[in-house]
Amino acid sequence: MHSPDNAAPSSRDVTASTAPDLSRRLVLQAAGAAVAGAGLLPGGAWAQGSDKPEKEEVRIGFIPLTDCASVVMASVLGFDKKYGIKIIPTKEASWAGVRDKLVNGELDMAHVLYGLIYGVHLGVSGPKKDMAVLMTLNNNGQAITLSRKLADAGAVDGPSLAKVMAKDKREYTFAQTFPTGTHAMWLYYWMAAAGVNPMKDAKVITVPPPQMVANMRVGNMDGYCVGEPWNHRAIIDNIGITAATTQDIWKDHPEKVLGTTGDFVKKYPNTARAVVMAVLEAGRWIDANLSNKNKMAETIADKAYVNTSVDAINQRILGRYQNGLGKTWDDPNHMKFFNDGAVTFPYLSDGMWFLTQHKRWGLLKDHPDYLGVAKQINQIDIYKQAASALKISVPKDVMRTSKLMDGVVWDGKDPKKYADSFAVRA
Repeated sequence: MHSPDNAAPSSRDVTASTAPDLSRRLVLQAAGAAVAGAGLLPGGAWAQGSDKPEKEEVRIGFIPLTDCASVVMASVLGFDKKYGIKIIPTKEASWAGVRDKLVNGELDMAHVLYGLIYGVHLGVSGPKKDMAVLMTLNNNGQAITLSRKLADAGAVDGPSLAKVMAKDKREYTFAQTFPTGTHAMWLYYWMAAAGVNPMKDAKVITVPPPQMVANMRVGNMDGYCVGEPWNHRAIIDNIGITAATTQDIWKDHPEKVLGTTGDFVKKYPNTARAVVMAVLEAGRWIDANLSNKNKMAETIADKAYVNTSVDAINQRILGRYQNGLGKTWDDPNHMKFFNDGAVTFPYLSDGMWFLTQHKRWGLLKDHPDYLGVAKQINQIDIYKQAASALKISVPKDVMRTSKLMDGVVWDGKDPKKYADSFAVRA
């Protein structure tokens, strides 16, 4: 298998990978000042007495993606120490590996795909185990990349892709990152909205995120859906174009979550709450200003984390987009990690949506108890305790309403009807 990034490193690459100390020192200095300036937050009480974390070292798996940032920065900036824990970020190679290590206890928690947690809980795409979502880590910021070859043939968005596929009836291959994951669902929803059935009209393969660019370079797929920076990287390397952003599919959609097992939450509730508080602070820090976003990009670009150039990361986290065909735009719905607490609340309706799509695409044979499953998985009480201690506002409703790209509204009220309403399905 090719390395994740075959391109010759730019000077920014070399700086990021071989001399991270300066940028990290700058980040730590800024953060130290921020933490000191904040004084002792009410949450400090969690680390003492009966609320003391039961487990002080917490191994949190992550995949090299921009949206691992709040977990990484919680560790790098020392927010974890405020709550009596030490976060140990551990870099993983694939989502299947993250799943296996969560299930067998090698990892305590993970930066993980929303739909992966729900899939494992129901025994889809792996062993069945009770799982838990502690918080949402980010909204938005993924994309669908089509190969430069496909773009040259005229496929630059959903409708034009459908036309090219109808005209040139060869086998088309598209990649997602995990069968029940977010990227699979965004890809399928987008293709279906253009009248292409991903289960019947194309071949769909699973590829780990950091390997997407290398696989497209050698012609293994026509398109893929993945998180950043691997869409922007395809443009930098001139091998692909951005056909759609996932915020175009669903504005402010749920993406990665802080996931763990049901057993971990039962055994270590104080630890779970302490981690949520540290990661909430890190997300708030990232979203606070431009300078923090740039410092975050410099930190996670390092080979210990995402292993790419700073340029591949920092454009799209600032909302500066280009499609690889000459179009540029500023997107207000870029990746967000906090957004005054709107991002991080684990809405029950968000989890339920993934179940409706698992049913739509035949991953679930029967309708599950949509609301019951979401209540089992999403740890609303732990999140509320952590948010309350940090004076972060919490939505009044555990459901939210969204209109997706096809104009269909999702509000969680009748999930069975919603799941059965799609014309294009497995």
